Amino acid sequence: FASYTQSSVHLYRGGQNLYEKVLVYLMSRFLVRRLFSMFISIVGATIFIFSLTRVGPDPRYLYIPQTGGIGIQEDLWEELGEQLGINDPIHVQYGKWVWRMLHGDMGESIGTLRPVSSIIWQHLPATLWLALGAWIFAAVVGLTMGILASVKRATIWDYLARAFALVGQATPQFFTGVLAIMVFSVYMGWFPAGTRGNHDGFFLAWGNLKYYILPWMVLGWPAAAGIMRLTRSSMLEILDSEYIKLARAKGVANVPLIWKHGLKNAIIPPLTSMLVLLADYLNGALVVEIVFSWP
Repeated sequence: FASYTQSSVHLYRGGQNLYEKVLVYLMSRFLVRRLFSMFISIVGATIFIFSLTRVGPDPRYLYIPQTGGIGIQEDLWEELGEQLGINDPIHVQYGKWVWRMLHGDMGESIGTLRPVSSIIWQHLPATLWLALGAWIFAAVVGLTMGILASVKRATIWDYLARAFALVGQATPQFFTGVLAIMVFSVYMGWFPAGTRGNHDGFFLAWGNLKYYILPWMVLGWPAAAGIMRLTRSSMLEILDSEYIKLARAKGVANVPLIWKHGLKNAIIPPLTSMLVLLADYLNGALVVEIVFSWP
């Protein structure tokens, strides 16, 4: 019996070690495949972006638009080509371009003749403040209205929340921005029509904060509408589940039932959506920045 037990233990340990080895092999294979596909995607994206910069005419014409290259000395024309790197073979140009991108060198702006990276860093804080404030507005308003619409189903609050979501997702931001300026700045005079102000003193002081409210609301409204609809549908699915009905039958109060059991399980889809929206705001704030003359 003792020898049988020892052999069983050895067999169990051997099977466990084999299972661990197979698991490590499968995970390693999965990671290698994902890393390889990510590498291929990055290389493909860089080739595509680099190709877009070479589709147009000779970039030397952009630096001398007055003459279009006519009458320019040949040695000056070749020197400009050397400076721009367009005389090199295409694969050498691509390698130099990738190397500069990795080091943050995006070249010079044709309009201002300044480094593009310095222009981005100069205006990035303004975009970050705009994106962060709009994201907080969208998260707070979207979650609140979604919870209220699901709890007050088929009431005036539900209809108002759905109308808010419908208008927010159907109206372009440039139209919403212009309309907000006309109503709240021109007619009512509550908020400034644009710019960021002078930023004197504390940031949250009304003298500074009033410049941010309209851009935050206009930029955050479509996202708040999406979060509201996602929260409402998720909450309704949870509130109609069997364990919620059982908790109600056992006499659990409505408030802890909603906050402890309902929202805890329904918050995952809206939370995932909100994290993705924060990255999108950094790319999609251009229209609002133009409407409100955001520096």
